[in-house]
Amino acid sequence: MAETGATTLVRTELDFALRNPTMDGPWRWLAAGWRDLWRTPAYSLTYGFAFVAFGLAGTVGLRSVGLESIVPAMAAGFALLGPILAVGLYEISRRYEAGEPLEVRGIVFVRTASAVQMGLLAFFLMFIFLVWMRAATLLYALFTYGSYLPLDQFVTFGLTTTAGLAMLSAGTIIGALLAFAAFAISAISVPMLMHRDVDAITAIVTSVRAVVSYPGPMLLWAWLVALFTAFGIATLFIGLIVVFPLLGHATWHAYREIVVDR
Repeated sequence: MAETGATTLVRTELDFALRNPTMDGPWRWLAAGWRDLWRTPAYSLTYGFAFVAFGLAGTVGLRSVGLESIVPAMAAGFALLGPILAVGLYEISRRYEAGEPLEVRGIVFVRTASAVQMGLLAFFLMFIFLVWMRAATLLYALFTYGSYLPLDQFVTFGLTTTAGLAMLSAGTIIGALLAFAAFAISAISVPMLMHRDVDAITAIVTSVRAVVSYPGPMLLWAWLVALFTAFGIATLFIGLIVVFPLLGHATWHAYREIVVDR
């Protein structure tokens, strides 16, 4: 541990260090993300529309096969993949920071230091997503005795019956644990892999170290991400058109503030 004025740096074996973001850090990241969002809104909001369209397609697919009651679990789990899906937004913010022009090809087909390492991190997040979906479907089957209910009946069951409330409680606990695990490994690792030539394990360990070393600001950031995401989902995904790019841009600024060159 080394002190630099009022800033605390956690040294690593690599060519970068972790810097304490302080408690007002998450608000700065959101403010910077908001500015990036509206600098060239056509690019950022297109990502938001694409993210929402993907979610709505999954919703329609589940409803078409009579599994609409799984939609809430799918929506919650879908957010776990957000850090990977936001790579283009990180690239937009990187280009703003570097003074580089925006161009569609470079934003859609983002060049990373190692596509293989980024794919490995995506695999870890997808694994957590699949674990969540499996746990959610098992809980649903356990408490409803395998009977898939229409969404309106499922909501009534979940909010007005003892079994439904028990199912929601268990699902909330399991989901929160998995969501925190996903947050810990991806809070800064995805933009880091895009920006620096490191392996996936190093990026994940760095992200976890940031969460462990600075629990105050990082837990506040996790809470804000969860709150904004929940708002976006509660608006039938429409709010995610703005929320998704806002959080994506803000995540880039979180990474740039926390991970600094030696």
